[in-house]
Amino acid sequence: MYRVQGTLREWVTRDEVRRFIFKKFRDFILTYVNPKNGHGDIEYVRLINEVVSANKCSLEIDYKQFISVHPNIAIWLADAPQSVLVVMEDVAQRVVFDLHPNYKNIHQKIYIRVTNLPIYDQIRDIRQIHLNTMVRIGGVVTRRSGVFPQLQQVKYDCNKCGSILGPFFQNSYSEVKVGSCPECQSKGPFTVNIEQTVYRNYQKLTLQESPGTVPAGRLPRYKEVILLNDLIDCARPGEEIEVTGIYTNNFDMSLNTKNGFPVFATVVEANYVAKKQDLFSAYKLTQEDKEDIEKLARDPQIGERIIKSIAPSIYGHEDIKTAIALAMFGGQEKNVEGKHRLRGDINVLLLGDPGTAKSQFLKYVEKTGQRAVYTTGKGASAVGLTAAVHKDPVTREWTLEGGALVLADKGICLIDEFDKMNDQDRVSIHEAMEQQSISISKAGIVTSLQARCSVIAAANPIGGRYDSSKTFSQNVELTDPIVSRFDILCVVKDVVDPVTDEMLAKFVVDSHFRSQPKGANIDDKAFSESQEESQAPAGLADSKILSQEVLRKYLTYAKLNIFPRFHEKDMAKLTKVYADLRKESSRGQGVPIAVRHIESMIRMSEAHARMHLRQHVTEEDVDMAIRVLLESFISTQKFGVQKALRKSFRQYITFKKDYHGLLLVLLRELVNDAMRFEEILSGSTQMLNYVDVKVVDLQAKAEEYEITNLEAFFSSSEFKACYELDEQRKVIRRHLADDR
Repeated sequence: MYRVQGTLREWVTRDEVRRFIFKKFRDFILTYVNPKNGHGDIEYVRLINEVVSANKCSLEIDYKQFISVHPNIAIWLADAPQSVLVVMEDVAQRVVFDLHPNYKNIHQKIYIRVTNLPIYDQIRDIRQIHLNTMVRIGGVVTRRSGVFPQLQQVKYDCNKCGSILGPFFQNSYSEVKVGSCPECQSKGPFTVNIEQTVYRNYQKLTLQESPGTVPAGRLPRYKEVILLNDLIDCARPGEEIEVTGIYTNNFDMSLNTKNGFPVFATVVEANYVAKKQDLFSAYKLTQEDKEDIEKLARDPQIGERIIKSIAPSIYGHEDIKTAIALAMFGGQEKNVEGKHRLRGDINVLLLGDPGTAKSQFLKYVEKTGQRAVYTTGKGASAVGLTAAVHKDPVTREWTLEGGALVLADKGICLIDEFDKMNDQDRVSIHEAMEQQSISISKAGIVTSLQARCSVIAAANPIGGRYDSSKTFSQNVELTDPIVSRFDILCVVKDVVDPVTDEMLAKFVVDSHFRSQPKGANIDDKAFSESQEESQAPAGLADSKILSQEVLRKYLTYAKLNIFPRFHEKDMAKLTKVYADLRKESSRGQGVPIAVRHIESMIRMSEAHARMHLRQHVTEEDVDMAIRVLLESFISTQKFGVQKALRKSFRQYITFKKDYHGLLLVLLRELVNDAMRFEEILSGSTQMLNYVDVKVVDLQAKAEEYEITNLEAFFSSSEFKACYELDEQRKVIRRHLADDR
C-alpha cells in the first residue's frame, strides 16, 4: 500500500487506499499511548472524553505523535490533505459516536485539527510548490469579516414536477449546476430548497506578517485565511496567531480581466488556529522555570537586580531603568462593581538631551516586554495610533482596523519622538492613556475599543537641550493635560562631569571591545581572550544581571500570578506626602500635582510589590513609589527650586539609593584624616594596628550629601570587607595590617 502508483493525489482517492488509511488511523486513535506520560492511559480516548465534556466538535491530533507511528500516512496528510482529512474525519466521527452514542444529537460532525506541524513557513516564502498542501504560517490579524452562511450541501426543487433533486455537495472551487430533472427530464427552472439545504459558517481573515519578521525596507505581505465551522471568531484584529491549513487557489474573474490570462487568487483554508499570546501566556512556563523564578524572588536584592538587568548595555540612568521596570510589571487594575474602572498601567515620559540613549531604552523594551508595539511620532497619524475605518473590498461594508494602541492591548505601546507629533494626533491618545479605551463614531460605526496598555514615550526638549533655568512647560511643547497623564517623568540631562564621563567612555569602549566582529583574525581572538581573562575580576559584578530570557519569564510569571493588595497604614503615608507635595507645587513652577499622582503612587507601589512577587504591598514598596514620584516631580522644577525641595523631602528621596560607593570614599577620607592626626601626635604610624572613626563623624559627612540612613551601608559586603562596626562604642574600626 505504501508504494504510490501515479500521482499521490490520485492514489489517496482510491477505495482500497482510503480503507487502509481508515484502518490505520482508527488503530492509532484507539491504541496510542504517549511515552512521556507515566500513566499509560490511551491519549486520544482521554482527549475525546475531554472534547465531549467541553461540548466541542474538534479533536486535535498531534502531527509529531502521528508521524512517529505512521510516517507514510502522515506525509500523505501533509502533501494531499484534502482527501486524507475526509477519511480521518470519518474515523473520528465513528469513534466518538461509538464511545458516546448520544453525542450525535448535539453535533452531527467531528472535525480533525492537526497541531504541531513541524515545518513553519513565512508568508512571503509561500510559492506554487505549496499549492494544495498543508502549511503553517504566522502573523497578525489585521481585518476580520462578518460570519456568512456558506452552502455545503444543496438541494433543488423542480418547478415543473415538484420533485427534490440532490443533495449536491458544494466545494469552494466551482458552482453546482443541475442539467435536467431525473423525474420529468425538463431543463428547469430549479429553485434552491431552503429547508433541506445545509450551510456552514464562513469567515475571512486577513493575516499580515508580524512587524518583527519583515525584512528592513520591505512592505509586509498578507494572506487571506478562511475559517469554517467552529473556528470562526477565534481571533480578533490585533492578535498574533499561527494558522495550520491547506493552501488552495480559487479562480478569480476580476484578476483575469485585469491581467488578461488565468491567474488564481490563493487562500489558506484554516484547519487549526493557535494564538501567539497563548504560546506566550505562560510562555509555556515549565515547573522548573516556576521553581527558578520563586527561588530568584527570595533574593532580598531582586528589585535592584531587575533594575540593573534592564538594558545592561546602557551605562547609568538608574532612574529611567527603575521607571521602565515599574512600567513593565505594572500595577493592579481595579473595577469598582463593574461600573468604574481604574487603570493599572504605568505611563512613562523620557524627556532629555540628544544622545542619552532614550530610543535604545524603547528598543530594549520592545524586545523584552510582551505585546510591545513600537512607533514614532512623525510616522504615526491619529488613526494609526487609535483605529481606522475602511470599506471592505469584498462585502462593501465598513470595517474597523485597529491602530498601534489597540494592537498593544494588555502590553506596552512605545512612542518615540513624542514631541514631533501633530497636536491633533496627540489629542487622540488623551482618552487612551487614562480611560484606556478608544471611542469611535465614524461611518455609522459607534463603538469603543480596548487599549489597556502602558505608554512609554520619548521626547526632546525645545531647541534640542534641556535648560534647567526654565520650567518644565517652557522646555517642552506638551500641554498640561497630556503631561499629567504620565505617572513618571524622567528628565535626562547630559551634564559634563569628568569622573562620570570617564567611566561612561570606559564602559562604552569595553562593550565595543567585547563584541568582536565576525571576521576577526585568530591572533586577535587569542589576544582578546587573554585581555578578557585579565579583566575577569571586574566582570564578577555582572553575575547579578538577569538574562533577557529569564527576565521575560519572570515578568510573565509575575503578571499571571501576583495581584498585590494595600494596607490601611500605608495609605496614611501617601496622603501626607500628597498634601506636602500640593503645598510645594503651588509655590514652584514645575508640573502641577493632581489627584492622578496619588493613583500613580498606588500603582507604583503595586508594581514594586509585584517585582518582588509579594501578594501584599509593604512599607518598602510605598517608600520606593514615593521616591520615584518625588524625583520625577523635583526633576521638572527650575534648578534653583530643586535644592530646597530635596532638603524638605530628604527622608523619602534617599530611600534604597545605592550610595555605598560614595560612603566608602567618605569613610576612607576620615580614616586618612585620623592617621594624619596620629602621625602628628606620635611622629609615626608604624606601630598602629588599627584606626577608629566615630560613627557620628561619618553621619555628619553623609548628611552633607543628603544621606540619612547608614544601616544598609553597615550591613553591605563592601563595608564588611574592610571595616568593623562597634555598636556599643559607636565607632568604626579599620585594621591597618590589611593595608600593609
